[in-house]
Amino acid sequence: MSENVNDFEENKECCPCCSGKHKDRDEKEFKDLMNRLKRIEGQVRGVEGMLEKNAYCTDILIQVSAITAALNSFNKALLANHMRTCVADNIREGNDEVIDELVLTLQKLMR
Repeated sequence: MSENVNDFEENKECCPCCSGKHKDRDEKEFKDLMNRLKRIEGQVRGVEGMLEKNAYCTDILIQVSAITAALNSFNKALLANHMRTCVADNIREGNDEVIDELVLTLQKLMR
């Protein structure tokens, strides 16, 4: 497994906005999600550069729209993985509370 995943697992540290739950991701899923975030990070830096160089407003808006689309794609991939693993496993184990958690998460995502 990736060193980053191991570091996180060893420390079991979490940001204040997290639920405190953890998920062991396989290396492929971890790398895919991390690569998506790194590309998004690069896009955001590109927009920062555009702003610093006084780029025209519509050019910046188009790049921000691309970032929004990339974030939505990241969310779709993460949600699909969550449903295939966490949600399905919990339902198989008889924990139907995960359905309420999923509904609440979807409501928050659709704001």
